[in-house]
Amino acid sequence: MAPLLLLLLTLRPSPRPAQELRLRAVVRGDYDMAKVSGVWYSSSMASDDMRRIEEDGDLRVFISSIQSLDNGNLRFQFYLPLQGQCEKVAVVCEKTQRSGVYTISYKGDNKVLLSETDYDLYVTFYLHNVSNGTETRVLALFGRVPELSSSFQKRFLKICKNYGLGPENIINLSNQDACFAGKR
Repeated sequence: MAPLLLLLLTLRPSPRPAQELRLRAVVRGDYDMAKVSGVWYSSSMASDDMRRIEEDGDLRVFISSIQSLDNGNLRFQFYLPLQGQCEKVAVVCEKTQRSGVYTISYKGDNKVLLSETDYDLYVTFYLHNVSNGTETRVLALFGRVPELSSSFQKRFLKICKNYGLGPENIINLSNQDACFAGKR
């Protein structure tokens, strides 16, 4: 009995946090987009035009999933809260010659760039929108779990600062996803 108990004790998981930002695992180029595919949750967004990501903003989205397509394009499924209902919308971004860079026409011309990921817990995308000569920059932090720990939020702030955006430009969406129940 004692050897069995000892074996069980050695097999139990260590008391590490379930969500740990592992800087060594962060990928910033030469992406394997198949590893980005799967279910995601909106965690935070940032923009230099807050109206576009605030409630009822045209770029405020709640991610459902990302899929790398056979032709290299990237399909995003979003939930959009419209008139009290949650509408599921799919958009396909076309691949470019650069790894992790895509284009799409939506309310202007857009470049979508995978900024960084660890594949397992988080991904950060950067969107550059040009509409009628006006440029808007948006960053989005998505997590594999509904709520990412503060270490990921701090990392997102650092990325935002690299794009000239500060804490006043960030909205935490973790507890605001009105369409979350639709994902289950």
